[in-house]
Amino acid sequence: MTAAPNPALLTLEDWFALGEDESLRRAELCRGLLEVSPSPREEHSDAVHELRNVLKAQLPAEYRVATEIDVILDATAPPTVRQPDVLVRHSGSTGTLTAADVVLVIEILSPSSHRVDRVTKRDEYARAGIPHYWIVDVDEQSAEVLALVDGRFKGSTVTGRIAVDVPAALDVDLTALTY
Repeated sequence: MTAAPNPALLTLEDWFALGEDESLRRAELCRGLLEVSPSPREEHSDAVHELRNVLKAQLPAEYRVATEIDVILDATAPPTVRQPDVLVRHSGSTGTLTAADVVLVIEILSPSSHRVDRVTKRDEYARAGIPHYWIVDVDEQSAEVLALVDGRFKGSTVTGRIAVDVPAALDVDLTALTY
């Protein structure tokens, strides 16, 4: 039995040279390795856009909300670039986003993303210093609402509604995000 050769790790320059993804697949860079996953189901996409609209209506002018755009979490070799389902950033940030521009990342669970969202991305977002992370389970109408404390995410699971004061006063009815 022969082992597969080690793939070459991508740099940030390699990542940006790939250009925009026209394949309808989702690509992220994890410690220099290209990760490609299937496009989300239509229901997942609907929940992402509904959540974006709810947040946009409530956020003060100092913040902007975006969906499915790249955020450089770690620019050192090997780099990590993630594409959260939804993010809230400082309105003054322009160009390529880094973790310092982002105050909240939100991942909506898909059947294939539970482990990555709850373990891998939780660790990556914490190491990058993003202050708030929500993991939304639309099927269960619940969310883990997490805040960065001493380098680790801590918080609780809420059902039915997210009501927080930071990073801004936000009230999200999780039952409205159902598939």
